[in-house]
Amino acid sequence: MPELSVRSRALATRWLGIGLASVVAVVTLGLAVTDRLSLYISPESVWFASAAAVVTLAGAVWSCTLPLGAEEDHGHDHGPAPSPLAEAAHASAEDSEHASAPSRRSLAGVGALAGGVVATGVVVAALVLPPASLSVELAMSRAGEETALFAGADTVALGVADTSTFGVGDWASVFAAATNTTAYDGADVTLQGFVTPGEGDDVNLTRLVITHCVIDAQTAALPVSVDADAYETGQWVEITGKVRADENGSLRIEPTDVVAIDEPKDPYEY
Repeated sequence: MPELSVRSRALATRWLGIGLASVVAVVTLGLAVTDRLSLYISPESVWFASAAAVVTLAGAVWSCTLPLGAEEDHGHDHGPAPSPLAEAAHASAEDSEHASAPSRRSLAGVGALAGGVVATGVVVAALVLPPASLSVELAMSRAGEETALFAGADTVALGVADTSTFGVGDWASVFAAATNTTAYDGADVTLQGFVTPGEGDDVNLTRLVITHCVIDAQTAALPVSVDADAYETGQWVEITGKVRADENGSLRIEPTDVVAIDEPKDPYEY
């Protein structure tokens, strides 16, 4: 029975270590091969994540050549055998801690079991659930958390930007930080994003902007002069029009054409 317990503990240790890491590596490579890993990380990081997954799988294969339970072998010499006097002192110390040891072991065991269940659930969910982009609700909840300053903000501040290459995130920086809004009045735009509620009868053209991965996603939103009842919240659209500067100094997009589209293959900006 003790041997079975030791073997079970060794199997659990290996699963919580290289087992879970291997499943994550397989999921990562699967997403990379199907070109869906960019739903979770920026395209520039895909190659690094894929290389790390390959190294993890190689380590998993190597670990399978080790005897079960080898993880607990520290591989060092504990020194010469203690003297009888030292053994007696050690035994006395063990007796004094004997009463509290079982409770500590039980608490540690419960913690390890709970952590293992949670970790396994997360990994299995990543394996079973289909890849999906961040929700519209998340984008709306993060809107307005801070001033929108995304990629291109420094260029905008210097006033030397080529706005023909701007996306929703770049324009959100202009709308939030530009001091001379008339300089952008009349600029042509063709932008894609999803519809979220705006102020009054207008809507916002919204896009999530990520730097490294979806954890740092920020919401970029642009006010658009479109009837709020014309499109449902979350509907992806392509808007062609011009940037207009209002008398109060605020900027908005005045569309000349609005076309409903499907969610693009890469729904984020970077």
